[in-house]
Amino acid sequence: MPKKARSTFPATTTTTLALSSIHIRLEAIEKEHQWLLKQIKRKQTELNNFVEQMRSLATDIFHRGSPSFKKLAELDRQIHTLFEEIFTTRKFGKKTKKDVEGIYRNLQMAGIISPKLSNNEDDAELDQLFEVDENGNFDSQSPQEEDYQHQETQQEIGFSSGAKADGSRNVRQAFLRLAEIFHPDKVTDGETQMRHTEIMKEINKAYQEGDLARLLEIERKHQAGESVESNSEDDLTRKCTRLEQENEFLKTQYENLKRELRLVKHSPEGAMVSDCRKANREGIDPVGQMLEQVESEIEVIGDIRDFVKDFREQKISIKEFLYGPPVLRQRNQEMMEDLLEEMLGDLDRIVVF
Repeated sequence: MPKKARSTFPATTTTTLALSSIHIRLEAIEKEHQWLLKQIKRKQTELNNFVEQMRSLATDIFHRGSPSFKKLAELDRQIHTLFEEIFTTRKFGKKTKKDVEGIYRNLQMAGIISPKLSNNEDDAELDQLFEVDENGNFDSQSPQEEDYQHQETQQEIGFSSGAKADGSRNVRQAFLRLAEIFHPDKVTDGETQMRHTEIMKEINKAYQEGDLARLLEIERKHQAGESVESNSEDDLTRKCTRLEQENEFLKTQYENLKRELRLVKHSPEGAMVSDCRKANREGIDPVGQMLEQVESEIEVIGDIRDFVKDFREQKISIKEFLYGPPVLRQRNQEMMEDLLEEMLGDLDRIVVF
């Protein structure tokens, strides 16, 4: 009796199911890949726009405020010069000299004039901040703390080095794929060489910045991605593995961009941009308001300069000088009144509650 031919249907079915499973996996990975690229591009644009707004605001303040800032700098220089002349030309008793030096120091500490510490004072303050051992080394931590921080740092380095190595490898692989296609030396046509030269400039810039998303965007834009046979299980598996590795690096790049944007927005300059946006929406010129405050400060500091000048020229007594300039006494009085009003307001709310 002749033997029945063995059916190959189960093997074919297994292969088809395996390919179908890989296609589903690849589709999910590519979907995540495209989402990450889109989010990175959006977040990078948001970061670039915010940084540009910071630059624009700084430029606006510089140009509009330059005359006022020059006045402040000149007043600051004049006050320092007047005090130097006072200490050089006037003869004081020990206590009086100490009191006059106290006035000078208070003006600096209050931010009315720039700080100008002597070398001895500067060294004393630094010594208080940092204890220096006999060998001149900073000794602000115990050996146990240093050992712990060293171990912690080594752990962080060990933890991140693997991820960085994988990321660098993905960036380099993307760079090599693009360079293989767009290197100008690989074409002879002059127009094509020029186009490839410009593309290679983009590729080199993205490679130097470690910007995998940008490299992949260039690859997709110029349709330079590798073609994969739909019936090749090995090729599909390799592409899945490569995309998964790239996605891991893209996730890190995306998180870094979000963190960088968050840090920029929470910086003093970033907070100023946010405040200016809000003021502009309300029809307020925030830079103009700031410069009005600067002009008000210039008037106050100008009065202080005149007060110190009168003392140098002995137009006022030591007692009057130590009592302080009228403009500062008035300001202190206003501050005390505001503080008292705030305290009374808080007390009223407590009583009502």
